[in-house]
This record gives sequence, structure tokens and C-alpha cells, in this order.
Amino acid sequence: MASRGSLPQSGLGRGEYLETLWIEKILRRETIGGLIIVGAAVLAVILANSPLADAYFGLRGTYLSIGFGDAVMKLSVGHFTADGLLAIFFFLVGLELKREFVSGELRDPRKALVPVVAALGGVIVPAFIYVSITQAIGVPEAARGWAIPIATDIAFALAVLALVGTWLPIALRTFLLTLAVVDDLIGITVIAVFYTDDLNMGNLVLSLAVIVAYGFLVQRFQSFFAQRFGAAWLILLPMGIVAWFFMYGSGVHATIAG
Repeated sequence: MASRGSLPQSGLGRGEYLETLWIEKILRRETIGGLIIVGAAVLAVILANSPLADAYFGLRGTYLSIGFGDAVMKLSVGHFTADGLLAIFFFLVGLELKREFVSGELRDPRKALVPVVAALGGVIVPAFIYVSITQAIGVPEAARGWAIPIATDIAFALAVLALVGTWLPIALRTFLLTLAVVDDLIGITVIAVFYTDDLNMGNLVLSLAVIVAYGFLVQRFQSFFAQRFGAAWLILLPMGIVAWFFMYGSGVHATIAG
């Protein structure tokens, strides 16, 4: 048996092993994630307004083929990032919120209601102000865009929160996290209901059915998946991909599948 101070049998020298641990620790810090997102946003703005703009937009417009056989979906890099990678982001945020609702700051229903009501206010008030302004300036046809000011860029909002969250109380951080998530979900729902002309109800129902089955399996066989981590990857991951596939095909923003 290796002594307490010995290195694991990984083939790494002591310096390489300690460096690996240091890198892993750095990547796990939320602040680093926030810096990456903010830095990427700044870099994108610079590239879009530089001589490299054509190359940048060309990369965003490059199409990727996802799927196999006849079930192949073609998405541009930009759409894949917005509809695919953000679904994973929503999933991770949902896990954190679930922890807060089960054993964290939001386990008290009265506390959980506060950020939800605040999110509703963050949707209703901006929409009301927007419609009022369009009526006041005599452009009532512009009122159709009332959903524009209710949208929240949840990834960017949480990135900023991650940068300053270290110095915020846990309760305030949880409040802001819940507020951002609920506000964004309301925005996606509004777009799906009022601004989606080609809504495919068949794909939407199939996606929701897979999501319900996913939730049932996780709750019913929680101990099984906890003890057999590989089974979660083999069973739950394909279900998540299928749910995303049908959600995207329904015309609803696919990030909601997360």
C-alpha cells in the first residue's frame, strides 16, 4: 500500500502531478469560468470589428453535420454553440438550482418564491415600458417587439456573477442565480408561444416525453446510478441527446432541453 505522502501510480513525476492538480483546481473555480466567458465576448467583439471579421463570421457560418444515417442535422458553428453547448450550460445550472431547492437556501418555499416573483417583475415591467414608449412615440406597430427587453443573457449574467460572487453572501448569490434562470426560461417560453410560426407539436411532445422518462429514471433508480456511474453515461446521456434533438426539431429554443 502506498504511503500517505506518496504519489499515485499515474506515471507523472512529482512536479507534473502537482501541476496537474493545480490546473484542475484553477479550472474548477467559478471565477475562471466567468473570466473565460467575458474574455471570449470581448474577443468576439474585437474580431467582428477588425480586418479578421470575414474569417470570424466565416467560422461562425461553417456547418457541422450531427447525427447518423438519415437522421442528420446540419448546424452552423454559431447555432451549435447557441443551441447545443448552452443546453449543457442550462443542465449544469439546473443541477445547482436543484441542490439549492433540496438542501440549500431555497429549500424554504417562501424564500424560493422571492426570486421567482422578482423574475416575473423583470419580465412584465420592461415589456410594459417598451409598449408604453411605442404608443407614446406613435409607432404602435413596433409594439410587436415587446419580448425584446424581457430577454436575459443568462450565460453572460452568470459569468459576471461568478466574477463578483466570491464577495457576495450565499443567499444573494442564490437569489441572483434563480432570478436569471427563471427570467431566461420565461423569455424562451414567450418566444416559443408568440414568435414561433413553425412549431412542430409532434417533436415537442416527444422531447417532453423523453425528459419526463429521464426524470423518472433519475428519481426511481437514484442509488443505482450513484453506484454505477458508467450506467448513467450509457443510459441517461443518450436520452438527453434524444430530448435535445426533438426539442430542436420542434422549433423551440433547444437550450430549454437542458
